[in-house]
Amino acid sequence: MVPGGRGDGRAGTVPVVRTTLLLVRHGQTDWNRDGRFQGHADTPLNETGRGQARALAEALATERVDAVYSSDLQRARHTAAAVADAAGLDVVTLPELREKHFGTWEGLTHAEIAERFPEAPRGSWGDGETSEEMASRVLGALRQIAARHDGETVLVVSHGGPLLAVRRHLGGADDAPIANGEVLRVLVEGARLVREG
Repeated sequence: MVPGGRGDGRAGTVPVVRTTLLLVRHGQTDWNRDGRFQGHADTPLNETGRGQARALAEALATERVDAVYSSDLQRARHTAAAVADAAGLDVVTLPELREKHFGTWEGLTHAEIAERFPEAPRGSWGDGETSEEMASRVLGALRQIAARHDGETVLVVSHGGPLLAVRRHLGGADDAPIANGEVLRVLVEGARLVREG
């Protein structure tokens, strides 16, 4: 739950939220590099990932950023902190922004999964949380963040799966991976998410 939501309090009015979200995938970890499913495992950034976090802070240095949110997993939190520290902001962490929970697949590579779970259907992506459950919690969190920051620009650092879910929600059919440190710009108007640019 996003803390401190607000409304205008006037009877008979429905405020229209219009918030810009800068959605970013966290910097690289060793498990990213090695092709391991991370999910809810709390893996740290590696040297490349720390460099990507610094590069993100530099790239956004001239942008207005009013607030910074992050998954509570350290790879996202530390990526977000690079931008927040430079802007003099705090990082608000939300578990709702976490990667999909892959269950017993976490920590394994595709080859290891095929060996241990040969009966698993290809493309099922784990035996924990479903993709639909993950997308629902992430989209709900983004709408709550937008409602709290009407008229503002908010950086949200999350994970590859959640950002792919947002891209699909926006009508994108492309399942190409989202790179570590990549920025997806989204405008939230009311409860509707729209791709910017």
